[in-house]
Amino acid sequence: MDYFQAILLAIIQGLTEFLPISSSAHLILAFKLFGWPDQGLAFDTAVHLGSLFAVMWYFRVDLVDLVSASYQHMRGQPSDNSRFAIHLLIASLPIILTGFVMKNILENELRDMDIIIFTTVLFGLFLYVADRLGNRQKLSVSLNWADALIIGFAQCFALIPGTSRSGVTMTLALLLGYTRESATRISFLLSIPAIAGAASLKSYDLINASVSVNLGHLGIGMLVSFLCAYNCIFLFVGFINKIGFTPFVLYRLALGAGLFWLAR
Repeated sequence: MDYFQAILLAIIQGLTEFLPISSSAHLILAFKLFGWPDQGLAFDTAVHLGSLFAVMWYFRVDLVDLVSASYQHMRGQPSDNSRFAIHLLIASLPIILTGFVMKNILENELRDMDIIIFTTVLFGLFLYVADRLGNRQKLSVSLNWADALIIGFAQCFALIPGTSRSGVTMTLALLLGYTRESATRISFLLSIPAIAGAASLKSYDLINASVSVNLGHLGIGMLVSFLCAYNCIFLFVGFINKIGFTPFVLYRLALGAGLFWLAR
């Protein structure tokens, strides 16, 4: 891997991790177009950590408020924020448990190009339907345990390449009646434990792998991923109410067609 490849892959990871368009499909597209080998476990971990730090920094005030509210909840002073924090935790459990149990199957059996094309198109259409049918009235703090479980189990589909973790969580939140901004906030906050869990598993594998790493590539990858992810979150949150999800649906359909053409 050279620095051009490291920067381009980090840009792809940072821009696509939080948009509802599937980061795995874009990485596959880059590898196919340029004929690159897999970037390696260390680099993959680094760019995911960059994305994780970006979403944590963007929502730093929210996270402090949620932690503070949870502490007050344990002292017998529940609030909307403390209940929201608990329900976010409930929604995070299914993907963490599923990812841990099915790690080997997901990495070895579900990375087929036809699966990625199918999920890219199918879940894009689901997003379109959800955006059209959802009544968009609920706020994020009204998240209850039932909605949390539904969104949490739906998030497990994101373990299949091409689905998009942010896309599937936004889809279910929209179907359950949350506003676009609230669906986005729920999805992005849920990404923190999901990405942290995945990065932890990758780090564990990396420690046991005994492979040499290029610290320059890792550093630039993490930095570029952080900058791209942060700006992507900033713009998405600011404009999603104005533009809706249709542009992302159309993009997913075009991406699926492009991947189909490359695979044939």
